[in-house]
Amino acid sequence: MTYRAPVRDLAFSLRHAADFGRLADAFPEADTDTVAAVLEAAGAFAADVLAPLNRQGDLVGAKLENGMVRCAPGFADAYKQFAEGGWASLAAPVEHGGQGLPKTLEVAVLEMVQAANMAFGLCPMLSLGAIEALEHHGSNSQKHLYLPRLVSGEWTGTMNLTEPQAGSDLAALTTVATPDGDGGWKITGQKIFITWGDHDAADNIIHLVLARTPDAPPGVKGISLFLAPKVLVNEDGSLGEANGVRVGGLEHKLGIHGSPTCVMLFEGAKAELVGGLGQGLPNMFTMMNAARLQVGTQGTAIAERAYQQALAFSQERAQGRSAWTGAYPARLFDHPDVRRTLVLMKAHIEAARGICLSTAVAADLSRAATDEATRTAAKLREELLTPIAKSWSTDVGVQVASLGLQIHGGMGFIEETGAAQHYRDARIAPIYEGTNGIQAIDLVGRKLMLGEGQAMADLMDDIRDTIELLNAGELKAVGLRLEAALNAASSATAWLIERRAKSMPDALSGATAYQKLLGDVVGGWMLAKGALAAADGEADAAWAESKRALARVFAEAVLAQVPGAAAGVMIGAEDFAAMTPEVLGA
Repeated sequence: MTYRAPVRDLAFSLRHAADFGRLADAFPEADTDTVAAVLEAAGAFAADVLAPLNRQGDLVGAKLENGMVRCAPGFADAYKQFAEGGWASLAAPVEHGGQGLPKTLEVAVLEMVQAANMAFGLCPMLSLGAIEALEHHGSNSQKHLYLPRLVSGEWTGTMNLTEPQAGSDLAALTTVATPDGDGGWKITGQKIFITWGDHDAADNIIHLVLARTPDAPPGVKGISLFLAPKVLVNEDGSLGEANGVRVGGLEHKLGIHGSPTCVMLFEGAKAELVGGLGQGLPNMFTMMNAARLQVGTQGTAIAERAYQQALAFSQERAQGRSAWTGAYPARLFDHPDVRRTLVLMKAHIEAARGICLSTAVAADLSRAATDEATRTAAKLREELLTPIAKSWSTDVGVQVASLGLQIHGGMGFIEETGAAQHYRDARIAPIYEGTNGIQAIDLVGRKLMLGEGQAMADLMDDIRDTIELLNAGELKAVGLRLEAALNAASSATAWLIERRAKSMPDALSGATAYQKLLGDVVGGWMLAKGALAAADGEADAAWAESKRALARVFAEAVLAQVPGAAAGVMIGAEDFAAMTPEVLGA
């Protein structure tokens, strides 16, 4: 099934759900015509170049041959076209060869790339994170030497955190960096699950690596960030000899077979310190947070791809009699339950898209707004929304891909249709860049009290402003559902804040349920803003009605459940604490 880039939906979501217009002062070059041209060109590249490689990447995958990783068929050439097209440089700093456009536009473009070919999209996603980390924490010489080539796409970047004994618990990592006596460092250790850790699509790979120095204190305070290139780089930027880093193996995965996930062995690899000693974790989190938003966008993207395939199949496959028309045989699309499923799939996609793009707008404003008050408020919004964008959107990716299989019926369970690939690919997104459970812990443990609770208060005030507009017009039914859901979320928030102070296990036991609840509310808000814009005569009648219908369906099918779901947030931990392994059947 071919992929059609949802350029119109993306442009609509940018304008109305994400309030892209707020970036006009900070990014005057990102005007309507420029944004439209970028989206159209990116959509064409995604559909014409990347999408046709997606199935082959799944079937053949990357291969390890004689110690070198070979890309899946067509991937290396596609990456060359990606770099030559300037897509790696879209939001990068102008001083390093970038185009200086908003990160938000980059996120919109990457959604189409990831939807067309998620395994391919992981490569530039990690490189963009490496660019951001070096931009913020690299020395002047590192920026001069490495950033122009990462920005051009000539080189790619990776993030090396995980070790066999240290998954999400980075305090347990043991990779060591020792001084080389010449002002540099030598890294020795093993890293696992390294996305695009090796390949033949670019001339060099810049590894950002977390490691301990010999005299570092235990725990996360002893972690530092280092840069270790695959091929050493001379002072003039030319490539030298191979560094002491090699691939120990490729992981055999459920999905994303076209993305080489490597075991990396650092064997006295020459490296440079990035930032200060002991600052590795906060410095790496610059890259990690950028990746978390992009992973949320991946969830949206794979949902869009799975939805498109299910929608097409529902119009091709004839089964049973239509309850609407009585026709026999009827298209699957003409069965009310299938139609309902497809509409809910699309509603969740547009809600997730709005959340991710809104997070990106906040990120852009936090860096580039012309006044400090706006930058401060935007930073709070970005930090609050990031765990929601990552977790809620990736859960949507899995949910929609699963529903896509269901619409295919038995044909979805057969690999030849391709629907199963979307489900397999989607399943990694709730796991990596910090599992969704870790995002929930971050949300409840830290983000609820950002700015002494101001971040959450501001978010709820903004949603209430939209509710007032809904209640004043033809979308009052949506407003009433959103208002009831917001009130439930407010009650759950207050309970969590109170339990944080008295019993953290109680708060954390409800964290994942709360994260979903809050995602439902924010997602409903995104759809409501789109519905209001459509009601104002933004587009043609059918288009406007579709946006209003999505908001209404989401309100009745999802927001209506939020008040009941709030009870699940406030269960407390007592019953869970009593459930020993023996009681549970171990």
